[in-house]
Amino acid sequence: MLGQTLSAGDYLSRVRDEIARLDLRSVENVSDVIERAYDAGRFVFIIGNGGSGANASHLCEDLAKCTLVDFEGQKRLKVLSLTDNTAGIMAWANDEGYERIFIEQLKNLASHGDVLIAISGSGNSPNILRAVEWAEANGLETVGFTGFSGGKLQEMGRHNLHVGIDDMGIVESLHQVVFHWLIDDLHRRFAAKHRATAHA
Repeated sequence: MLGQTLSAGDYLSRVRDEIARLDLRSVENVSDVIERAYDAGRFVFIIGNGGSGANASHLCEDLAKCTLVDFEGQKRLKVLSLTDNTAGIMAWANDEGYERIFIEQLKNLASHGDVLIAISGSGNSPNILRAVEWAEANGLETVGFTGFSGGKLQEMGRHNLHVGIDDMGIVESLHQVVFHWLIDDLHRRFAAKHRATAHA
């Protein structure tokens, strides 16, 4: 927790420095992955724990609503955050173990060609890793958002956006910054497709 030792100005300067270190091609690649899913009518599933779980819910809501320019006539992205199925999560965690809360939902819902976005600051959350392992084995395209050293998730996911700093708050904040750009970029991409279809 760098904020314990840094002033507000120094902390925000460090956040700015970490933003500048992000791999922009990796950021743009996530837009490409989601756009391909959109074009193919595939589902995008999102998972995470704690603050990353909250980011998963937020990203899902934004992808579903804020990429729309026409609420009535536009093709929509199929997107679902598996962090929001409270009863299902509790049932699996209570009866079979917390590490199964995402993989078991994927078994019910996911199909070959879908996308799984896995958010884990440490990159080592067992429930995240099990879900990504299953997704890779069953033909899903996987995207990892990681921090710290990247953990096992950075090695497992087909695509990865890494924030290389040992501070969970900054990792989660930078993930959210990237998510907000993704929404804007996908809004632009989807709107162009909608206009082209409407004028065809």
